[in-house]
Amino acid sequence: MRIISGRAKGKRLKAPSGNNTRPITDMIKESLFNVLGLGVAGSYFLDLFAGSGAVGIEALSRNAALVLFIEKDNNAIRVIKDNLINCGFDKGYEVYRNDVFKALDIIRKRGLYFDYIYIDPPFTNEPIFEETLKALDMAGILAGEGIIIIRTRRKKLLPSKLKNIKKYRVNDYGESTLHYYCLFEEEENDDGNI
Repeated sequence: MRIISGRAKGKRLKAPSGNNTRPITDMIKESLFNVLGLGVAGSYFLDLFAGSGAVGIEALSRNAALVLFIEKDNNAIRVIKDNLINCGFDKGYEVYRNDVFKALDIIRKRGLYFDYIYIDPPFTNEPIFEETLKALDMAGILAGEGIIIIRTRRKKLLPSKLKNIKKYRVNDYGESTLHYYCLFEEEENDDGNI
């Protein structure tokens, strides 16, 4: 794994040992950031189930204003911090060892809103994908034009819409799929009124 673009371009990243994390490939990460485009610069970026921190660190390298890393595994937290130091980042981020669901409640209470929320839960925990989407749907921490991206095993079915968010894009890469969600826009009712 390496940083693809920006201030830390070319820097190598470590991955946590063991089978608890599943690092994102450079190809998937490059495709993801091609979709997100120039909007990453100056954005607030949330990296849930952060693992090695590769996605959030890529966002930092591309000049995100703030990246929050949420991960509950001690070993992964150490790797994220080592990767941040190796890439030369000393500000613009916060790293929290916490359960994602508890962290979402804390973030909501802080009044933070994110332009991008990247979610990469363990593939072995089937229910956690929908549980996390539902928690985010209700948390109200996605900025108006924000995007939620969730990585799943290939072809995993996820809801096309929830109460506040809807799926608008799906991309398959090898054994993985990226699902993109955004907020619902106000829709007109049948008589043309909003």
